[in-house]
Order: sequence, then structure tokens, then C-alpha cells
Amino acid sequence: MRGSRVAALLTGLTAALTLSACGVPPSDVIQAGAPASGMFSPGPQPSAPTLVSVYFLHHGDLAPYLRKVRAPGDFGAVVRLLFDGPTTSEAVTATTELPHLTDTPEVAISGDNTFSIQLPKGVPPFSHLAMRQLACTAAHVAVTFAAQPADTNQDGAAAAPPVTAQRSPGHTRVLVLGDGWAMKQSDDSCPDPAQP
Repeated sequence: MRGSRVAALLTGLTAALTLSACGVPPSDVIQAGAPASGMFSPGPQPSAPTLVSVYFLHHGDLAPYLRKVRAPGDFGAVVRLLFDGPTTSEAVTATTELPHLTDTPEVAISGDNTFSIQLPKGVPPFSHLAMRQLACTAAHVAVTFAAQPADTNQDGAAAAPPVTAQRSPGHTRVLVLGDGWAMKQSDDSCPDPAQP
């Protein structure tokens, strides 16, 4: 008898709670925006800018000029900076043989240290000095990006590359592809990059 009394009590209690429902009126589904998702994980933080040298002409000779690049390894950004030419303050002493491009060139790098630069349509063939500007910039950029350390200082900035990273172990070549023409240039005649 005791078991049946407990069962009856539990049944009555369950019925009472179900009928009262704690005073909450019934409702339909309420739309409240996007469903919940997992924990937020921020993407990779942008790296500190990397200083690279682009080569312009100073009194007719190749000379390095420093530029900042946001993404290490973005060779296309460096080539665009070179085609943009000297800044207003640099233009007092620096010139370029490269044309100012209205469209962005496509840049690819092969395993044998060859930079291929596909120019937009309508760009005429380059002078020898223009090709040397490209080749020397490419050679210095390849060394700069290859020498970037993986570790960082306490403030999160990348440590400086070693001073011994002057030239690439292999020669860098540039292949420029225009509209119906192609030109090649190696870095054999490039000056040593200036130390930062």
C-alpha cells in the first residue's frame, strides 16, 4: 500500500505542475536572429610591416629606396610599389625607367628563383635600366623575405634579419611578359643592398 500511495502522490504532483506550468503562457517559436555558434576565435593578427628595398635611379645608377610591405611574402605588392615610382620627396633625386601602370601586373615565382611578371595590355617593351630595376628589386625582396625570422621580440615586433643576408644563394631572374613581347634579366649586375 505504501508504494501505491507514493505513486499516486507523484502522479498528482506531476499533473499539478503540468497544469500550472509555472504561470508561463504558451507561445509559438520566437525568431531572435542567428543561431548560437561556438566560441569566437579571432583570425591571425596582421604582421608588422616588413621593410624592403625597391630600386630607382639616382644620377643614372641603381639605388635602393625603402618601402613598407604589410604581408611578408607579398611579392606582388612590392612590384606594385616599384611601378608606382618614387614618392614626391624622392622624386627630387630619384627617377624610374618603369612606366606607371594603370592595371596591376600579375606576379608569380618559380622554384628556380624566376619572377614572372605579366603586364597589362598595351605596355611597350622596357629599357635595359628598367629591367635592372625589376631584377634588383626582385633579388633583394627574395633575400629579405627568406631572411625574415620566425621569432618576435617582447613587443611582438619581428627581430631584424641577420646582416649576412645580402644576396640570394642562387641568382634571381625576372621574366617580363608584355603584349606580344617578353624580356629576361638576371641580378648579376645588381649593387649590394644597403644595410638598414
